[in-house]
Amino acid sequence: MSHKQILQALTGLLAGLFTAILSSTIVANALPTIMSDLNGSQTDFAWVITAALLANAATTPIWGKFSDLFDKKVLVQVSIVIFVAGSVLAGFAQTIPLLLTARVIQGVAMGGLTALAQAIIGTIIAPRERGRYSGYMGGVMAVATAGGPLLGGFIVDSPLGWRWTFFVCVPLAIIALILLQVTLKLPDTRRKARIDWIGSVLLTAGVSLLLIWVSFAGKEGYYEWFSRESALMVGGSVILLALLLVVESKVAEPVIPLKIISERTTALAIVASIAVGIALFASSSYLGQYYQVARGATPTEAGLLTLPMIAGNLLGSIGAGQLVTKYGKWKRYLIAGALFLIAGLGLAGTIDHLTELWLVGIYTFVFGMGLGLMLQNLVLAVQNTVAVKDIGSASASVAFFRSMGGAAGVAVLGAILGTQVENKTTEGLAAAGIPTTGGAAGGTLDLVDLPAPVADIVRAAYGDSTAMIFLITAVIAVIGLACVLFIKEAPLRRTVDFVQAAPAGPAGSMSPAATGAAPALAGADGGPAAESGQVNGTQAAGEPDVVAVQPSHGRHSAGPVALSRSDVDRAAQELSELDAGVPRGADAAR
Repeated sequence: MSHKQILQALTGLLAGLFTAILSSTIVANALPTIMSDLNGSQTDFAWVITAALLANAATTPIWGKFSDLFDKKVLVQVSIVIFVAGSVLAGFAQTIPLLLTARVIQGVAMGGLTALAQAIIGTIIAPRERGRYSGYMGGVMAVATAGGPLLGGFIVDSPLGWRWTFFVCVPLAIIALILLQVTLKLPDTRRKARIDWIGSVLLTAGVSLLLIWVSFAGKEGYYEWFSRESALMVGGSVILLALLLVVESKVAEPVIPLKIISERTTALAIVASIAVGIALFASSSYLGQYYQVARGATPTEAGLLTLPMIAGNLLGSIGAGQLVTKYGKWKRYLIAGALFLIAGLGLAGTIDHLTELWLVGIYTFVFGMGLGLMLQNLVLAVQNTVAVKDIGSASASVAFFRSMGGAAGVAVLGAILGTQVENKTTEGLAAAGIPTTGGAAGGTLDLVDLPAPVADIVRAAYGDSTAMIFLITAVIAVIGLACVLFIKEAPLRRTVDFVQAAPAGPAGSMSPAATGAAPALAGADGGPAAESGQVNGTQAAGEPDVVAVQPSHGRHSAGPVALSRSDVDRAAQELSELDAGVPRGADAAR
């Protein structure tokens, strides 16, 4: 496909992804207002974010496996329809439980859009060229992330009210649905297979139970970290996930492909993605809260103040994508991204409620740059190691662990933040000689109804406590750096799928599908085609004397077959020998 054709194919896909990301960020600056209107607490604030992330994480691998088995275009459209339903329900929510239900529905849809977008790009674009388009995707994500808080803040400050932060995404989703139908044309890659329903149920139940435990452990009115309830939930989750491993090792089409995720590059990328997910979701979730609650900014102002982080993300993503496509190297950008992430988060760990806002902006720009450099390149590193038939599962596995890390990070760091705020609020009230009520003031985000002196103390407590969130995240980012240091950089192939070498012997110039022989995947075991970067018969330095590549035809073909000059010479020699051995009479009869 030409550059123009690829951009046309990606138009609707990127529009859908833009809508999904916008829906998750547009509420960021609206959440304090929503919590005040629906009488929510800090726990509810964290859980509104966690609910969507949990559903996203639990369903992403399922969507990824479905994309390997069914029509990717139809699946994307189904995801958008589910998303519209969740958005409408969220807009009409009158209680926190109903809002949480709507967020779960939105999370299911976002899981599909995230997994399918990566899978579709991996299906139509070769890894060597994928950096450029991943950069475009990163740019769309950055714009949606930046525009979401701004648009959300404007809507909340307008007569429309916070409910329209959900309603506004509905027409955008419908437009994306239409664009997808018109522009997205995909090759038919479906294949017959049994769906791993048991694995899907075990995965969803095990992950959900673990994240629910993390979300409520240690919070007032629930249960302690070390308690009977915690033991039951953690033990149940461990049992379910252990059963998942047993099932996935036996079924033909596992929802979590153990063979793929246990490969060195994929395994290290997954661990690094967990660290990046925590940094991405936790820092962005609580940054808007810091600006509004601790610094007294309006929702619109909070959106503007998050622009430095988004600018860094945009610059890192698009810049790295262009450079990866030009030079074919990707590991150096992962290392640089991890260093930027650690430095930015570490600097942000020094802020308090009096830190100059321009200084906070510089810190957030630095770790935003780190996120931009790492997010898409981790997926690219994994996609480069798998065949097209497994691209959906591999991409979804990385997204799954990133979302799961983000969900757990938001929950745990939210609990830490809540505890810190309560302690500092109690200390501040005691120092001011104001009677305390068991720290209750520290658990609310409804500062409007608090007396001015108490509200000031609570704001200072939030501002001073947020620094700990960034410090903890910086320590976790160090783990991400260690992982990318040990990832082995493999050359990016220039073909969408692994090129198949023709088998040796008399039928060497024939397709494996024609001979009935099992095709050998060149590059799957580090062979020449994996390192040569050969495309459409173009010979690169150090590769075999490839004279042609026979393209695949139809869904049941064995895939592209590389023909070397020795194959052609051998076939010609054999034909000459056969011709020389034919009797004259038989020749005349012909």
